[in-house]
Formats: sequence, C-alpha cells, structure tokens
Amino acid sequence: MHKFWKYRIDHVLFWTATIGFHMYTRRELLAAAGWEQFILEIVIRNGLLAVMIYTHLQILIPRLAQRQRVGIYVIAVIALIVLYAFAKNSHDVYLYSQLQGVVRKTFFDNTYYNISIGIFYLAFSVALYLSKEWYIQRKRLQQIEIEKLNTELEYLKSQINPHFVFNSINTIFFQIDKQNTAARETLSRFSEMLRYQLYECNGKDIPIERELTYLQNYIELQRLRKDDNYIITFQCDDQVKDFDIAPLLIIVFVENAFKHVSNYSDRNNEISVSLQRSNSDFILKVTNTKDFHVNGKSVGGIGLRNVKRRLDLLYNGSHTLNIQDNPGTYSVELSIGLGKK
Repeated sequence: MHKFWKYRIDHVLFWTATIGFHMYTRRELLAAAGWEQFILEIVIRNGLLAVMIYTHLQILIPRLAQRQRVGIYVIAVIALIVLYAFAKNSHDVYLYSQLQGVVRKTFFDNTYYNISIGIFYLAFSVALYLSKEWYIQRKRLQQIEIEKLNTELEYLKSQINPHFVFNSINTIFFQIDKQNTAARETLSRFSEMLRYQLYECNGKDIPIERELTYLQNYIELQRLRKDDNYIITFQCDDQVKDFDIAPLLIIVFVENAFKHVSNYSDRNNEISVSLQRSNSDFILKVTNTKDFHVNGKSVGGIGLRNVKRRLDLLYNGSHTLNIQDNPGTYSVELSIGLGKK
C-alpha cells in the first residue's frame, strides 16, 4: 500500500477513470465534429479540471485552509470554480459553432452544468485527498507506537539496576579527595546526565531547559577529554526557554560532531554549537571540522539515521534539516516549528 501512494498510482487511476468516463459520454462528438474536436474537448475539459483540482490541493488547502484562513479560502474556492466554468463556457461556444445542424449555444447556456461539474470534481478530489491523509496519519501513528515499543524493549534489555549505579557513583564521589574539585565536579555532571536519561526522558516531551542542562554537561565532559588544540564553542540565546521538545533529540547532532571532529596536529580542530529561537522556530546549528580524507564518506551513523526518522515521525511537516558535508567541514542546521508538533 505504501508503494501505491509513493508512485502516485492513485492519481493515475483517478485521471484514467475521469478521462475514460468523459470520452464515453462525449462519444457523439466523433460523428458530429470529427476526431480533432473530440480530442480537443477531452484535453481542454480535463486540463481545466486538473488545473482547478491541483490548485486547490497544492495551494489553497496548505496555504489557506490549514492555516485557518477560512474566509479567504472559501472565496478562493468559489473563484476557482467560477474561473473553470468561465473557461469551459468559452470552449463550449467554440465547440458548438463547429457542429452542423445544432442550435448555437450562447456563452451562459452551460454555466449551471459546468459549475456543477466543477463542484463535483472538487468535492470528490478533496474526499480522496482526506482519505489518503487519514491513511498516512494512521500508518504514521502505528509506526510511532511500534518504534516506541521497540525502544522500550531495547531499553529494558540494556537497563542495569539504577540504584546500584547511583550508589556506586556516590561511593566513588566520597572516596575522591575533597581537594580534587575537578574530579568531583566531573563525576557530579556524569551522575546528573545519567539521572536525566534514566528518570526524566520517559515522557513524550521535556522542557528545553532540562535538555539544555544535559547538553551543557555533555559538552563540558567532552571538553575535558580534548586538549588545547580543540576549540569548542557553545552559544545559546536567552530566548531558548519556556517550550518543550522531544527528549535526547538534539544531543545526537552534537555527539556526531565530537565523534567525527578532525584530529589535526598542526592547526585547530573546531566544534561550534549554537541554539536560537526565531519567532516560533527553534534553530540548532552544529559545525565541526573534519579530516579531508573522510570527504564523501558517510559521517553520520545509525544514530543520525534514527534521529532523522524520529524527526519525520514527531515533527512531520514542521521541521527542516539541512546537512552540509563539505571538504574540511561538516555542518547541521535543524529548525523545528514550535507548537506545530
């Protein structure tokens, strides 16, 4: 069924049935006006229908109806039907002028019929469109549930006793000399990150403030592992607050940057992480230098593929992901529309 929608077979079947039925109902034109006028009638009428239908589906619905601009949408639909009827009326006048022994049609003689045809096909195409969207949404929800169950199963398989872990961390913490504040702080950061993963990421959404704390702890721990040849910058606008986001989503891109950052010995290796909020969009930018010899190879592994899938499932239609794999640098820009999930 997925391939049915993927290859637009539904459109092919719709237009095959529509054009076939129209050819059958207008077959008398063959004897009355000949093949040329018959083909012209089929092309013009169905071409006008196609323009009307796809203008409605591709422009009016996403730009007006889905944005709650109901008044303008209704006016635009009425105008679309009237334009179709006007254009078809013009062709009808021409067509009947070519027929012998037939009473000539005036411009408005077929107006009611053409408007009725326009309304019928517009309504029919919308019904098909809504049926398709319902099917896609149903499949997407099923996929989310399946992946959620699989994630929970994998989590349970790999889970160790959290009480044992935290008790061990606490034991190690108190065994570290109090003068060794750096080691204590590092262990404390690690403990906080682990607690976040085990206890706070079970919900569908998490406050961005908690995700930022986790991200900063991760970056600081990674900073300790790098020498002075690495320049790591982290910037976060003050406006990045007071909204929720799917947990452990943005960390994947940051992990990927640290995993694949360059290892130059004669120049600086750089990682830059930037978080912004522009109006109703949350924007993440991650850039890292990379070794030239990895250019053209896959930089992101299974984690990056999984997060792309999560974005498609959770933020379908309300996010953009732009990845630039250039010689010497690798950059990611993720934009998520807040409140459109």
